[in-house]
This record gives sequence, C-alpha cells and structure tokens, in this order.
Amino acid sequence: MDEAQARQTIVDSLKSKTNKSKFYLKDFYAFLPEMKKMEVGKLVNKMVAEGTLEYWSSGSTTMIGLKGAGKQHATEEGE
Repeated sequence: MDEAQARQTIVDSLKSKTNKSKFYLKDFYAFLPEMKKMEVGKLVNKMVAEGTLEYWSSGSTTMIGLKGAGKQHATEEGE
C-alpha cells in the first residue's frame, strides 16, 4: 500500500465511525494492519502537520481525529 492509499484509508475509516470522532494511535494501527507501527505513527504525524488530522488532549491522554470533526471541536472553537 502506498502513502496515498494509506492516507485515504485513514480518512475513510475515521469518516465511517459515526459514534466517535477521536481515536488513540493504536486504533490507527488497526486501520492499516499491513503497515509497521512506526510507519503508521510517522504518517499520522505528517497528516497532523498538514492539517488533515488534529491532536486532542484531555490532559492525561492524547487522541487524534479529523480536523474540525466531533462535538468537542465546536465548544473549543468558542473559547
């Protein structure tokens, strides 16, 4: 799987999950089981840097989701 396909798989997987909008990095490993964990981590970091994904932190844990998606995002924008 090339990088473009992996990116599309991540975006499609996140959009198909209607019950939650933020995921742990380990969840991304399940989206791309044929890739090494380090490769998935680098790709996710690259997508965050480009603005496709965003990090969200509760203070004790960090989660990742599509930029601008989720209920939490709407309240954080108003701060």
